[in-house]
Amino acid sequence: MERPTGVTILALLGFLSAALLAGTALVMFVSATFLANLAARPGFDMLAGSAGAVFGVAFLVFAAFYLVGAIGLWKLQNWARILVIVLCGLGALLNALGLLTALLHFQVLSILVGAIVVALLVWILLYLLKPRVKQAFGATGF
Repeated sequence: MERPTGVTILALLGFLSAALLAGTALVMFVSATFLANLAARPGFDMLAGSAGAVFGVAFLVFAAFYLVGAIGLWKLQNWARILVIVLCGLGALLNALGLLTALLHFQVLSILVGAIVVALLVWILLYLLKPRVKQAFGATGF
């Protein structure tokens, strides 16, 4: 079966996200080194370098998830569809918690952005659960 247009778009967005996250990781590594060299207080150099390394590695891990998911979506692998469903579900849940926090503090811009992100993640999740899309991946169950 031919790859649905929505799946192609999601795969391309996954490749783009992976590249942006890898670039962000590189910036984290470089900026941590730069901050460590500027440190005037003893011990701050190690703290800045370590924090940059931890965040850089975290961004690389997320970039790997996006890359693996995008490759799997591109090849219509059902495990990739399930991976993206799980990641979208977790993302929607965590962003909904952030949305609640923004509501409690009445941060209008954060409320707006959070609502849009949650809506997009739920839309992607529902799209990947459509029978026509599941059929393209050869899925019979979930």
